[in-house]
Amino acid sequence: MSSTAVPALDKTFQILDLITDSPHPLTAAHIAKELALPRSSTHNILQSLLNKHVIYKDTDSRFHLGSYLMYWAGKYEQQQGVVQLFKDLIVQYPVLLQHTVTLSKLDLGEVVFLACHESPAPLGFTFRAGVRVPAVFSATGKAMLSTMSMDSIKLLYKERFPTPMTQHGVSNFTDLSIELAAIHESRVSLDDGQLRDGMYCLGTYIRNASGTAVAGMAVSFLQGEYEAKRAEVSAVLIELAEQIEQRLGFSAH
Repeated sequence: MSSTAVPALDKTFQILDLITDSPHPLTAAHIAKELALPRSSTHNILQSLLNKHVIYKDTDSRFHLGSYLMYWAGKYEQQQGVVQLFKDLIVQYPVLLQHTVTLSKLDLGEVVFLACHESPAPLGFTFRAGVRVPAVFSATGKAMLSTMSMDSIKLLYKERFPTPMTQHGVSNFTDLSIELAAIHESRVSLDDGQLRDGMYCLGTYIRNASGTAVAGMAVSFLQGEYEAKRAEVSAVLIELAEQIEQRLGFSAH
């Protein structure tokens, strides 16, 4: 077993795989016997899965896959759809192709990078898929946070503001709210060296058919080129975001 394995998670996935593959629903006793697991831990895992609606129990105390899996599947499809649209449509914008352009999603108080178009010029920061950073310091994160209430944002962080990553990082909810109000008006967010000294990023959000911000995009610059290019790049970035939103079914009317 890998040193990083989590036994309880391994057992959970074994149980879910068994319920999925079985031609008929199984009781807790059958599951424990089939997988050679202790009945007590099997019961505890099943109860946790029931509480989250990942599985459900019928009147004969047999277990079936539950509705929460549809939520996961929908989110996966939604995210994959955004990634593919980003890759398909960015090629129509030569202005953006000159720069590093990232696509990310909001995951609680962090952004997770989903895809990246790399610029020929090195920025000194890795944007590979899966990298996570605090949303309050990133252009994509602030863009998506601007669509939420400040009360909701504080709940994400349990009222504790993240420690700034550079000397330029916003350091409290009051200053963050001022930034987010400006983003709400312009649809453009700014990371002015808050993730890395000398790197500036302009961002915006992408909404789905229900109007929820499901992703954010940002263009990254070296500080010296930011002033000369920000106006043109902001306009084109919003145009790309609106085109992706159209494909996702969002309507501003």
